Amino acid sequence: MESTKKRSQTKASGGTARTTGGAKTTTASTDRIRSAYVDYLLTEGKQPASVYKFCLDLGIKEEAFYGHFGSFDAVEKDIWTGFIGKATSRLQADKTFASFTSREKILSFYFALFEELKNNRSFAIHQLGTFRKPELTPTYLKDFRKGFDEFIESALNEGKSNGEVGTRPYLEKLYPHMFWMHLGFLLLFWREDESSGFERTDAAIEKSVNLAFDLIGKGAIDSAFDFAKFLYQSKK
Repeated sequence: MESTKKRSQTKASGGTARTTGGAKTTTASTDRIRSAYVDYLLTEGKQPASVYKFCLDLGIKEEAFYGHFGSFDAVEKDIWTGFIGKATSRLQADKTFASFTSREKILSFYFALFEELKNNRSFAIHQLGTFRKPELTPTYLKDFRKGFDEFIESALNEGKSNGEVGTRPYLEKLYPHMFWMHLGFLLLFWREDESSGFERTDAAIEKSVNLAFDLIGKGAIDSAFDFAKFLYQSKK
């Protein structure tokens, strides 16, 4: 497992940036607002009472906040979407990534994504506190899911074109949803993982992704389907 992980990930440095002190200003960067919001959320355990109060404490004007985000929910969605963006950027920076199989690309993606989550674990765990059913996508994960689905669909389409992923009418349309449910399982598993370096989560990622590809790849399921089809047609 360790060799696969080393091949498929590049360690990220640092986590969510923290707000630094200094003189008050009427302008604010997206990063500064995000960092201040995360700090407040984790220290107070809830969203700020209002955008006005948040901006007053941060020393910026409301218009500066709204120049970047329309609400606190938008800030949360942006942070989660950023996890996907950073993970995919890291993979694309690896010159060997393009030569990976579909299985390796998705496995690499999971490892890179969970590295981003590990670097921001306090925030992620706070957000996932009410996450119970993967089939019900929370507001803060909606844009995150779009990015996730896009990556998965692209990797699976490559797999279907080269024969790594079996082409099955109707069923193959459900593959992206199945992987989203799979990610939901891994998020819940990671949330409860207390192993050193979250090594149990790493093992769960590798074993479950390999199982998924054993199921969607050409093999026993296709043989069973072909045989069932043969029996059905033989009775006509």
